[in-house]
Amino acid sequence: MPEALELTVTAPVVSFRNPLYDGLQVALPCPPPSTVGGMLAAAAGGWNRVPLRTRFGMAFYAAGSGRDLETYHPLGIPGSQANATIKEREFLALVTLTVWLVDDIAVWLRAFRRPIWPLRLGRSQDLVAITSRRVELEESRGRQGRAVVPFDVPDAAGTAMRLTTVVSDDRSRFAWDSYRYAAAGTRAEIDTGLATRDGQAVAMLPPVHPNQLILVT
Repeated sequence: MPEALELTVTAPVVSFRNPLYDGLQVALPCPPPSTVGGMLAAAAGGWNRVPLRTRFGMAFYAAGSGRDLETYHPLGIPGSQANATIKEREFLALVTLTVWLVDDIAVWLRAFRRPIWPLRLGRSQDLVAITSRRVELEESRGRQGRAVVPFDVPDAAGTAMRLTTVVSDDRSRFAWDSYRYAAAGTRAEIDTGLATRDGQAVAMLPPVHPNQLILVT
């Protein structure tokens, strides 16, 4: 059976802004793969310490959601002053993110035993708690549940979304992919090649390392 490192990430409040909406605070129902990749890089101490082939599967659950107000600082023309304004912000509450890493397990065990930088999920103030354990996965079908899966997985259910997979170090370039996610969960049976012992499908997502942008240009 394939071995994996299973990370359980919890946080009281998180918010993932959808960058497809310029100037609006529209939130995503789950973290983009690039956001989770950034958390991995923080644990390792930077992208230069992250294996180029890094991929993972993930599932996400939020117990609730809400809206509050946040100070928004728009970018202005260089040399001019941009006025701050107040906007509504959507947030998710009492969240649990589960991440499965199947490659370089020893590297990630060391990284999460003693993270180099503070671990956040999304915004800089959204700190998280993480526990890790080794698990064995089965090469079988599984239920989709709340897994984030590539759009082209046969029989996958849930909302279709475009999410950022890779973000360059200087944040000037992005790579997007299509995914499916069911926030309320789904009993759809899918074949991703891997599943946990309790039947949760594990769909490995595309690599998230910023150097992937160099390889394709």
